[in-house]
Amino acid sequence: MFRDPHLSASLRSLGTEVLGLLLAACCAGCGAPEVILCDACRGELSAAPIDLRTPGGLAVRAALPFDGVRARCVRRLKDDGETLLVRPLGAALAAAIARSPVPSAALVPVPSAALVPVPTSRRSMRRRGFSVPEVLIRGTGHRPLRVLSTVPGRRDQRGLDVADRAANVRGSMRARSGSDGREVIVVDDVMTTGATLDEAATTLARAGYRVSSAVVLAATPRHSEP
Repeated sequence: MFRDPHLSASLRSLGTEVLGLLLAACCAGCGAPEVILCDACRGELSAAPIDLRTPGGLAVRAALPFDGVRARCVRRLKDDGETLLVRPLGAALAAAIARSPVPSAALVPVPSAALVPVPTSRRSMRRRGFSVPEVLIRGTGHRPLRVLSTVPGRRDQRGLDVADRAANVRGSMRARSGSDGREVIVVDDVMTTGATLDEAATTLARAGYRVSSAVVLAATPRHSEP
């Protein structure tokens, strides 16, 4: 049997690198070694839906509170690009969407409405290589309806208060027209003040979409900045 020594060496090197990555991995929630997410922290990501309202009155369902293990896992996805967390986080989001309950709560479940991700800035796309709201929607098993995009000039929201956030996002999005009254749900990763969700809903409504509600992966305590 013919054996290429160079190929064998390359495969051994690749195996060593993969093993090194596995050994270097640590739990996103607690830091336990050699695992991306331990069983205990995975349990912390079970959906615990919270119903909220934005300053503009839009009904919002959050799958999780943004605290502790949950906050660390979201940051690991957003800041470190750990896409292996999309599946467990997407499962939490899917559960919140599935439980979007009754007309009186103004929350309409899929598939009655399409899921529209809040757009990601070009700078964030360059840094991460993906849109967090979009990959989360795909993690639920649904396809995102990409009709929103950003308008250049928006500042980073971190550190801004409620009024400054609202001013910063005003006019920061555009929507593809031609919806013909299609019903949609706005989806984002983390809700802080709700200003971004309100701007997305306003932009969609101007383009002819009917925004029934919003769903987010997590909501910060008192909508503070993550």
